[in-house]
Order: sequence, then C-alpha cells, then structure tokens
Amino acid sequence: MPDAKLIGRIIHEYRESRGLLQEVASGLAGICRTHLSAIECGRRKPTLETFFKLCEAINVKPSDVMKRIEDALGGRN
Repeated sequence: MPDAKLIGRIIHEYRESRGLLQEVASGLAGICRTHLSAIECGRRKPTLETFFKLCEAINVKPSDVMKRIEDALGGRN
C-alpha cells in the first residue's frame, strides 16, 4: 500500500510541473488550500473523489498518477 507521503509527493510534483500554485490547483479541485497542502505533505491521504478532482485540476490522467505510484513502490502491492 502506498503511504500518504508518496501519494502527496507525486501529486506535488505533477502540480509544480504544470506551474500551478496550491491556491489555483485547490480552487480548481474544489478543496481548500490547506487540505491540498496536507495531502502534499503526507499528513492526509486523498479520498478517491478528491484524487480524481485533483488530477483533473492539474490536468493529468489519474492512471498516470497511479502508474507513478506503482513504479515508486517497485511493483510490490
């Protein structure tokens, strides 16, 4: 199982690569900036709904994010 820090780091990397501030990405996803910050810092795991909203907000396919998570885990589940 991926931990919250791994999920948050990958979401953070995608958001930054798109040049989006937390305020912008969180607004597009319909969540507050502090919630996004907690996710990116690994203090909270996003729900599936929030995960999909964030992916849409940062313009990345959820499957691409999941693939990076799986690759980071080294194929162990």
